[in-house]
Amino acid sequence: MSEPQEPPVPDTQAAGTQAPGARAGSPSKAFLEKVAYIAAPGTIVLGLLYYFGSTYTEAYYATFGVPAADLQLSVQAYLVRSPGAIFFPLWFLLFCGLAVLLALGWAGRLLAGPRQKVRRVTVTRWLLAAGLFLVLAGFPVFFWEDRLPRLPRGWPREFVPCLAVALGATLAFFAVQLRLSAGDPDGLEGQHGESRTADRLWLTAGALLLGVLTMSLFFGMARYVAMAGRTEAMSDAAEGYVSSPRLVVYSRVPLTHHAPGIVFDDLGSGRAPYRYQYRGFRVLAKTPARFYLVSYLPGQPERTLVVLPDDDTVRIEISP
Repeated sequence: MSEPQEPPVPDTQAAGTQAPGARAGSPSKAFLEKVAYIAAPGTIVLGLLYYFGSTYTEAYYATFGVPAADLQLSVQAYLVRSPGAIFFPLWFLLFCGLAVLLALGWAGRLLAGPRQKVRRVTVTRWLLAAGLFLVLAGFPVFFWEDRLPRLPRGWPREFVPCLAVALGATLAFFAVQLRLSAGDPDGLEGQHGESRTADRLWLTAGALLLGVLTMSLFFGMARYVAMAGRTEAMSDAAEGYVSSPRLVVYSRVPLTHHAPGIVFDDLGSGRAPYRYQYRGFRVLAKTPARFYLVSYLPGQPERTLVVLPDDDTVRIEISP
């Protein structure tokens, strides 16, 4: 009588299963990978919004002489200010980028095919030369702006150098794309090692050009945001700060200031201790330690700023 045989041990590797301790493809790991793909771009976007919001806020208040560090604004306050500051340049760059991509794609189709080899090589060289010339001509503005010849005030001085660098990087990158899509224009079919080395060098050049393009656009956006902050500050001053709340200042002692249009009234000893009244101020900014006040009069050539301490020497009444 034959002895009973033990059932064979299943081959977990052949069945495509894993041991309980090895869970490389567990749902939790897959979820974390998806979160990482979403969180990384989101962190970059939030960082850019915070930077542009802080740049706008500092430029706005620096126009009046208010240190932005004294305001102690929260991260949310900077994020709220950034969309309005970058809305126009962002859409402008998106439309320009779409137009450039369509134009370059149309040119690439015209130069495709073996019959266009000579023309493609010529166009590639011209685009590369023009792009590098624009990059080299505009790039010094990032380091030696004060030593360069002055451009006219306004947008030419602010944006021409960085836009020239961006355009040059775009043209040079398109030249790299034409070179890589041409196959083997140098006749290196039999020399695979040299061909692969040349392709890697062109790919590296393309990556560097993309970095130059990104930095030039970032530099231009930062300049636009700072200029938008200064322009908004000048506009508010010309209109009389209509969006800022009005207030009445009651002081224990007479205030010495040079703000125009402020109405002073001595209420007498019966209204002590805050007997001195000042009307016509508007609140520009409020910090934990002081008030930054301006006059309501519109069209003032000088933006006189009055700083009052936030203590028991003054009493403030604010109205919409």
